Amino acid sequence: MVQITQTTYGNGAALIWAEMESDALPLDEVDGNVIRTVKRSVFSESQPSPLKEPLTLAAVSQDVLRNILDLNESVIQNEEFVRCVSGGKLFPGSVPLAHRYGGHQFGYWAGQLGDGRAHLLGEYTNRKGERWEVQLKGSGKTPYSRSGDGRAVIRSSVREFLCSEAMHFLGVPTSRALSLVVSEEPVWRDPFYNGSVIKERGAVVLRLAKSWFRIGSLEILTRTGELDVLRTLLDFVIKEHFKSIGTNDPDKYVVFFSRVLNETAHLIAHWMSVGFAHGVCNTDNFSLLSITFDYGPFGFMESYDPNFVPNTSDDEGRYSIGAQANVGLFNLQKLLEALKPLLTSDQLSQSQQILREYPQIYHQRFHELFKAKLGFLGNEENDSYVIAFLLKLMEDTGADFTMTFRQLSEVTLSRLQKGSFAPSLWALSDLSSHKHFRDWVQLYLQRLSRIMSDSDEERQHRMQGVNPRYVLRNWMAESAIRKAEKNYFSEVTLLQKTLMEPFMEQEEAERAGYASKPPSWAQQLRVSCSS
Repeated sequence: MVQITQTTYGNGAALIWAEMESDALPLDEVDGNVIRTVKRSVFSESQPSPLKEPLTLAAVSQDVLRNILDLNESVIQNEEFVRCVSGGKLFPGSVPLAHRYGGHQFGYWAGQLGDGRAHLLGEYTNRKGERWEVQLKGSGKTPYSRSGDGRAVIRSSVREFLCSEAMHFLGVPTSRALSLVVSEEPVWRDPFYNGSVIKERGAVVLRLAKSWFRIGSLEILTRTGELDVLRTLLDFVIKEHFKSIGTNDPDKYVVFFSRVLNETAHLIAHWMSVGFAHGVCNTDNFSLLSITFDYGPFGFMESYDPNFVPNTSDDEGRYSIGAQANVGLFNLQKLLEALKPLLTSDQLSQSQQILREYPQIYHQRFHELFKAKLGFLGNEENDSYVIAFLLKLMEDTGADFTMTFRQLSEVTLSRLQKGSFAPSLWALSDLSSHKHFRDWVQLYLQRLSRIMSDSDEERQHRMQGVNPRYVLRNWMAESAIRKAEKNYFSEVTLLQKTLMEPFMEQEEAERAGYASKPPSWAQQLRVSCSS
């Protein structure tokens, strides 16, 4: 692994640099970016390919800059910094790596995959003692690029940058994004795999995570019979990222599996609570640390629909929002298969029992999150019914997911009981068209009435802290992308600012319509795996 430390540069702003720490994990013995099948290694050395200049620093996360990388904001004025965060110049001492992994894609083993357009620059330990792995995405070919060019385009890069930061401020575990750099370099893509190839522009996102290891990181080693490398990698992951697990514990792999299972269930429940559909829940996109990463054809659900599929490449709806919990179970089954050669028969039995507990863990966390969204305190036997009843009304009426819950947090209970809503409460108005709406309202009001010493103001404050007013809807991202492709980045900036405070009503966001009914053209938007 490469350890990134800190120094100063030029105008006194801090820049990051890297030096080799140790050879803790095996490296590919073959050098260069030649596409190949890699054996007996976790990483391959791979040099980024610089984007063609001129470069534009289109967006920066000040939160990541200051609070993760300990950098002064004046650093963004430095041309060398822009080259460093776009792959044109390495931080001193950096030895860029591409990670080897495999994965099940859409239910089938896809063999070797790996970082086909990403370069791990190193690891930074900040002044709070947090360790972050720093990676470029869209920075050129690696040994794992297969038939790809190693590039990313503006549309996918804007979406990744904005959604990484949006999810963080929603409180969902996620990778982070420092910067978005765009170029005039032409990149050719067939966005919907229909033979219509178009010229787009290249872009690079510098992103960070506590770790980029994923279920597919272990699967590839089991599949190729590299069990010594599998054990080395697994021991490294546990030592570095699961410090409460004793390295000498004979059952450490079982405990590790249990932790990943619990946190994966919690993560997916959290996705559901904000209406987020990942879009490509392959095992190569599922983190061992249970964070959200590899943002591709994601979508925040608008009209409530368990069959919502954000990815037009997903013809069968395998990764619909309502299927995410089951897909999580499938992926955890594949994780257990990867661990199986390292487990005794008793440990395998224990792990299989842990796997059977996943549905209960998921449903319990889902229940807790949705109770909070409705402002409930304590537990009542009927709570699950009240939640399910509301979701059924929303499904039948196509009520907006985000704004239904938000407007429930904004309306007074007396107004809710009357059932007559102003135009600004458009989502509740849609919901109230259901013939059973008043039946649900009575159940809801009765439940709230049993919370002792609770006022309308306290309930609203509680609910507004967990029900966002703004999420990154596809139409909002698309509007920003269209402008960015013409070198106007003002809407990227506005969205970034808005999504940093998603629970707070903001004047600029309201003027932009970010809490209004989605425009009619939004229904025609399509997002695919192509980027």
